[in-house]
Amino acid sequence: MASKVLVLNGPNLNLLGTREPDVYGNETLADIEVKSLERGDFLGLQVEFRQSNTEGQLVDWVQQAQENFDFLIVNAGAYTHTSVALLDAIKSCNIPVIEVHLSNIHQREEFRQHSYISKVALGTICGFGGYGYELALEAAAKILNK
Repeated sequence: MASKVLVLNGPNLNLLGTREPDVYGNETLADIEVKSLERGDFLGLQVEFRQSNTEGQLVDWVQQAQENFDFLIVNAGAYTHTSVALLDAIKSCNIPVIEVHLSNIHQREEFRQHSYISKVALGTICGFGGYGYELALEAAAKILNK
């Protein structure tokens, strides 16, 4: 049976392709999802993509993840820098987590350089645009197959 990976996307990622393309690129979240699903199939992973602009919805999904998924990939968007609630939910989730960001958050404004998610993630992939999701899936497959 294929390992199941949940990919959660936070606020404003639904605007990819039109929102600050000089920072986030021209790919839409749908484009990234298609490529991620293809990569997941190649790696033998069952991938489910979700997006919400609401912090509480993301927390609910994280809390439920351990019931149905083997791995969690999170791009929390702006909540990366502000959400202790997401931090606490991920800390209580008993599955491995990788953090993903399209841009290199360490080259951006000072407030974006802090991540609550990094404190509990196995690792962080940032600065590679949508390809970062595929890299996260590669890492997840390797970790799950140990």
